[in-house]
Amino acid sequence: MHTPTQISVILCTYNRAKSVAKTLESIVIQSLPQSVRWEIVVIDNNSRDETAKVVEEFRRRYPDLIRYAVEPQQGISNARNAGIRMAQGDILAFIDDDETADTAWLKNLTANLRGEQWAGAGGRVVPEWNSPPPRWWSSNSAFLVGPLAVFDADDRHEELSNPPFGANMAFRRHMFGKYGGFRTDLGRSGENLLGNEDTEFGRRLLAAGERLRYEPSAVTYHPVEPFRLRRGYFLQWWFNKGRSDVLETGIRPGAKYILGFPLRLFRDAGVEVLHWVFAKQPSQRFVCHLKVWAYAGQAVESYFQTRESRRKRQGPGAQSRGMAENAN
Repeated sequence: MHTPTQISVILCTYNRAKSVAKTLESIVIQSLPQSVRWEIVVIDNNSRDETAKVVEEFRRRYPDLIRYAVEPQQGISNARNAGIRMAQGDILAFIDDDETADTAWLKNLTANLRGEQWAGAGGRVVPEWNSPPPRWWSSNSAFLVGPLAVFDADDRHEELSNPPFGANMAFRRHMFGKYGGFRTDLGRSGENLLGNEDTEFGRRLLAAGERLRYEPSAVTYHPVEPFRLRRGYFLQWWFNKGRSDVLETGIRPGAKYILGFPLRLFRDAGVEVLHWVFAKQPSQRFVCHLKVWAYAGQAVESYFQTRESRRKRQGPGAQSRGMAENAN
């Protein structure tokens, strides 16, 4: 009698042949009971390196465990949605292609998702330092841990009030059928730093009244590469986070704008500039700097969204009418 697949691990990858090998090595040795039928679904999002060869070698070693496909449409959301379509499990777990997992990660992450009480779960993402953190970094600020994909919620509470990160999360398959997949206008595509595709899905579930559980014993390790410790990377990350926030929620109805830019952002950014000037600690100053960059990202995306909204209201003939008037 064929045992149905209970758990699918979805691993999306793009040009990370070396790190995805380490990720796969940590997944194939997961300590699951023998009675649990599970699989690893690898979605290659058009990698140009040796990723296909690396995955093929793992498939040769574990032919009944690993499945592989290429998603030609670029973008992490497209890759994850392809993984959802391909997966056979009732519980879908997600991990990034530059992480490694603790041997009990999958068992602990999915342990409480067999019933209907919980829609999904998030585990703890621990930074793996290759060098000491810079003096302006602090674990006490979300603005400083966010770009490193660190997730460490309050383990005194089993229920999450904020969504987990895509680096360590799992959902019952039914949730994707009920609420849809990951938004393809959000998330990384190629080398850009747009995000929110993972947390937006979690927020969608929470807004609908679904419950998400925190599993601190489900641990993944996220390497902190040298490029992630540059101020420029943090600034770029938060600028794009600001853009992603506006893409996710849209422009605020009733808000006041000047030349397409929200007035409130000028005020909020001005306040942070003052805090930036008078902050004493390097980490405090840099957090204010990052907040200003996040507001700048919001302003830029708000401008584009406002312009696009105005163009749609004017209708398809507006541009041709304007050209005719200019010609006269």
